[in-house]
Amino acid sequence: MKISTKGRYGLKAMVDLAFNSINDSVTLKSISQRQNISEGYLEQIFSSLRKGGLVKGKKGSQGGYVLAKSMNEITVGDILRSLEGDLSVVEVDEEQIVKEDRLDGCIRNNVWDKINSSINKIVDSVTLEDLVINYNSVVTSNYMYYI
Repeated sequence: MKISTKGRYGLKAMVDLAFNSINDSVTLKSISQRQNISEGYLEQIFSSLRKGGLVKGKKGSQGGYVLAKSMNEITVGDILRSLEGDLSVVEVDEEQIVKEDRLDGCIRNNVWDKINSSINKIVDSVTLEDLVINYNSVVTSNYMYYI
């Protein structure tokens, strides 16, 4: 499994959206400028995120995007699955399992299933709120005060 640019940029854009949308919607143009991501590419990303039920679009002069759920209800896994689909390193369907020999079954049970389980456990344990809190502490610790 390899996370594509769409997944990486989408995660980055969601953190930006959560960080900057405390009381208001955020435009793709502003995310594009802050994160140096093409606005057109963000439109594709946010279309997938909207279909995944993670963001809502607002039309009009005060338009933009807001989170569809609370930051603590959205996990990294939710975001990546909306953009990447299944996060398995080796995709195995039920038909393949029925046809596999003992060695294939042994490898699937002891390697692929464990890797997939570990990946899902990690991405489902980190929330958007966790990332925003961590990012906020990094941003605020970079200020230098002079007297």
